[in-house]
Amino acid sequence: MGRHDHPEVSMHTHSLAQYMNCIYAGNWQGVADLMLASAEKLFRMGADFLICPDNTLHQAMPLVLPHSPLLWLHIAEEVAIEAEHRGFRKVGVLGTRYLVESEVYPEKLTQRGIAFERPGKLECEEINRIIFDELVCGTFPSASLNYLQRVIEALKRLGCDAVVLGCTELPLLVNESNSSLPTLDSTRLLAHAALNYALNPSGGTEAVNQIRYGASEGSG
Repeated sequence: MGRHDHPEVSMHTHSLAQYMNCIYAGNWQGVADLMLASAEKLFRMGADFLICPDNTLHQAMPLVLPHSPLLWLHIAEEVAIEAEHRGFRKVGVLGTRYLVESEVYPEKLTQRGIAFERPGKLECEEINRIIFDELVCGTFPSASLNYLQRVIEALKRLGCDAVVLGCTELPLLVNESNSSLPTLDSTRLLAHAALNYALNPSGGTEAVNQIRYGASEGSG
């Protein structure tokens, strides 16, 4: 769009505490109500479509979409699109315990014929602790990186050819340079999809994919 130029961006968020109080109680309708409150505010501000860069909150998306005033781009769908384009056949899913135990990623991956693996229960609990007790607080211990690398190695031994970084904070520790598997950074993939969609909203998701992959396919 030109130097320093980009589509207009508006943001609204409730406090993390409000969301986590609902999640701790298993109250996904409460999560959906918070998301819809943000959606209504952004709609009134003039937004054309919505994204939520929090993977865990997508567990409430089935309760959100029927009542939303605007279209949402789905973070797991964008990751699945990227995984399919890169030819991955089986991916490991990392994230909060709530996310990994949900069907948010399995549903979208399965729709595109991509298999998946979850870490074991103990691994999920430890990754959840790392996210909420360390990464959210801006602490990045090397021991936690080593732990995540071992989990990724285990997923690789189970036949995974890529790993989903299905939590906003995970790329603060894990990336292509220190992972034994290619990484699918959900946050960045959603941001790229949002930019592409903003530049061509009338084309739908297939047009978004054409924009995303056009350069690699020779269209400039």
